[in-house]
Amino acid sequence: MLAPLGLTLLSQSEFFVRHGTDEAAETGMSFVENAIIKARHACKITNLPAIADDSGLEVDALDGAPGIRSARYAGVSGPGVDAANNAKLLNALQEVPEKERRARFRCAVVFMRWAHDPMPLICQAAWEGRILLAGIGDNGFGYDPLFYLPEQRCSSAQLPSVVKNRLSHRGQALRRLIEELEKELVKKLG
Repeated sequence: MLAPLGLTLLSQSEFFVRHGTDEAAETGMSFVENAIIKARHACKITNLPAIADDSGLEVDALDGAPGIRSARYAGVSGPGVDAANNAKLLNALQEVPEKERRARFRCAVVFMRWAHDPMPLICQAAWEGRILLAGIGDNGFGYDPLFYLPEQRCSSAQLPSVVKNRLSHRGQALRRLIEELEKELVKKLG
């Protein structure tokens, strides 16, 4: 998606391995804060501009949970984390009728020019749906099999990747970031 900007992208994991550095601790209270923490950490390690995101699932019947703890919702890590998170979510919603399981994936994407950038570019998006009674589909990860999209009449995990990238919270947020970066490039060149 970033190809039209003519940028060279490097995975921060390459720098982390090279410098023996761990990933940033996600200690923020929001998706935006966590994305800023991760981008700032990457800028410090690399001395380059960085793009980072944070995202998760918010379920209305659970007062926005799992939210920023989506990846750690079940309190486990490693193989089986997705199954554990999905099982915990279904258990928490056991008494909630399917029509009342409104949810959304949220994403915040941050572009930081340098580690102490006082004005990072921040773009956010949400993808509305609801939580199914059981998972369907195998294209995706995390909560995708449980996330039902009424307009598409399927779960996120049943969508072809190209469609999912177009509709998803990450895809939307990244397109907004690209628009902002293009504006910045036009200002600098114009």
